[in-house]
Amino acid sequence: MPDRPRSDVEAELQGVREARRRGGRGGRSRRPKSIIDFGPEEALRAANLYRQLRRTRGREIDLAIAACALAWDAPLWTLNGEDFRDVPGLRLYG
Repeated sequence: MPDRPRSDVEAELQGVREARRRGGRGGRSRRPKSIIDFGPEEALRAANLYRQLRRTRGREIDLAIAACALAWDAPLWTLNGEDFRDVPGLRLYG
């Protein structure tokens, strides 16, 4: 009997591994509900942050993440709080 996955992540990885062995891409056919779309509103917020902040070079991904949190009025959980301290209006969790 094969080992049973201990979590959703492990189940996903197991599916990817099995599909790759068969020559496919693997993974789920639809996205999990916990993913937040990066749409026009988030893109506009990220662009505004990029123009507004001083130290932006190399932070494009961080600014996109911050833009999502701002658009959804959600606190951002991060282990790198210093990377986001200069983003106005962004609430950091933890």
